[in-house]
Amino acid sequence: MKKILIAAAFYSGFAIIAAQTVAPENDKDLKTWYHKDYSTTKVYGVNTENAYKFLESKGLKPKTVVVGVLDSGVEVDHPGLAKNMWKNPNEVPNNGKDDDGNGYIDDVYGWNFLGGKNGDIDVDNMEVTRVVKKYKPVFEGDDSAKNKENQTKMPEEFAMYMKSKEIFTKKGEEAKQNLQLYTMINNAIPDMVKLLNGKNLTKENLAGIKPANQQEAMAMQVLSQVSNDPQIAGKSSAEVEKYLKDQMKEALDYFTPQAEKGFNLDFDPRASIVGDNYDDYSEKKYGNNHYEGPDAKHGTHVAGIIAGLANGSENQYGVASRVAKIMTVRAVPDGDERDKDVANAVRYAVDNGAKILNMSFGKPVSPGKNVVWDAFKYAESKGVLLVKAAGNENEDIADHQYFPTNFKSPMDEKPFISNMIVVGANTNNADALKASFSNYDAKMVDVFAPGDKIYSTVPDGKYEYLQGTSMASPVVAGSAAVLLAYMPNLKPDQIIESLVKTSNANTTNGFDKLSRSAGVIDVAKAAEYAYNNFYKSNASSKSTKKEKKQKLNKSIDKSKL
Repeated sequence: MKKILIAAAFYSGFAIIAAQTVAPENDKDLKTWYHKDYSTTKVYGVNTENAYKFLESKGLKPKTVVVGVLDSGVEVDHPGLAKNMWKNPNEVPNNGKDDDGNGYIDDVYGWNFLGGKNGDIDVDNMEVTRVVKKYKPVFEGDDSAKNKENQTKMPEEFAMYMKSKEIFTKKGEEAKQNLQLYTMINNAIPDMVKLLNGKNLTKENLAGIKPANQQEAMAMQVLSQVSNDPQIAGKSSAEVEKYLKDQMKEALDYFTPQAEKGFNLDFDPRASIVGDNYDDYSEKKYGNNHYEGPDAKHGTHVAGIIAGLANGSENQYGVASRVAKIMTVRAVPDGDERDKDVANAVRYAVDNGAKILNMSFGKPVSPGKNVVWDAFKYAESKGVLLVKAAGNENEDIADHQYFPTNFKSPMDEKPFISNMIVVGANTNNADALKASFSNYDAKMVDVFAPGDKIYSTVPDGKYEYLQGTSMASPVVAGSAAVLLAYMPNLKPDQIIESLVKTSNANTTNGFDKLSRSAGVIDVAKAAEYAYNNFYKSNASSKSTKKEKKQKLNKSIDKSKL
């Protein structure tokens, strides 16, 4: 699920939304802060440059690593991404044929599991909506006796239904209320501009304004709240107007589809657009090659964090910009991803050569979790690393599961697969290191990585700051790609161990209790750890095997004498 992050500060019933991080447009240092070396700057970046320096100092030559971005789509011709997009070597572009015989026609840059002959899905339901719609007639139908029988026969499904029903009721109502609220604030922007009357937004200027009616009184309440925000306080009325319009657009773009479609039991775009038999989880050959889809902002931003290239006046670059190629697999709508699509996206990426998959999505329930878990096992069998965002609810994911997971139960001591790393988000402030939105858990979250004020590519050749564990996850995916590019023999569990054991620890505000690593990844330290513990030992092992074989051959030769 794609999410904006709401920093709500309530005043007389109003909340101001901070949907994206507002940061200085020309602050080159801030645009690349997540690459910083903590030892020299005291900023918890991931030490990108020193990782390359260490690996190159050992005489290692990188091999390209394909990273699958399972997301909302990617703008494949973005100037900051085009040169680092994966291209299917066995597919002839736009000839309408399945040249490589993989079942997907013209899949040059990847595939889209959210489309069909009739177009592409933009907004879809929340998963709880789909669960309530499916199981309400089963567990709360007209026949009470049958309801009880079904509840007894299907305890796991019934528990999922009750959980979904609770979330559906609560979140559905919140979405409607928020849509109403932000529509009202948006409509009041002209009144706010009128009240400022060309003056700057200061406490002193506001004190001299006397609202003439209830409508203006509401506008004054919002202005008073906005004046507490250091990003806009003291700005001109024109700047305040633009700021409010931008913020309200983000809010309305988020809550409108939720209120009208995401939590709407009567809305279901799947059959008419994709045209598959959704209940048939074995079905794999559906979709189209519309890599970008209707809204590729989220996926394009993620791709840039992994492998974006400095472009023109933009100095933004991805962690693995020198070694990675991006394969785009569209499986995440505006709403919740479907388990069938996630499973097929994983298998597609693995079968087409991706060695690392980034998964910046999640949801509270997962009806098809077993199908997704089977796909994860398949990825494990092929030596593919899965990198997963921990989620943005500021919750302990042992108490609030965030699917897809690598633990079949939060009570399990260990994950059931060895190839997934789960990532929380940190800020560039060492004294408040945990991002306020980030999920956490000392067992089920492996590491933290930069996920606040992250500058990266977005559609139409542009760049923006965004925040979320969705941004932290690709930082780790890019870091893993650097390690794997220079040391191709590394296994997923070795990459994970290298990142976990070398993280820069921080004990401020209990940060060390929020993940297995107790800190933020440092890819340079991880590179050194992997080189000393896995790369050399594997090379030595190969040498030892060769020596044993030579000795065996000599003994055989002697026995023939």
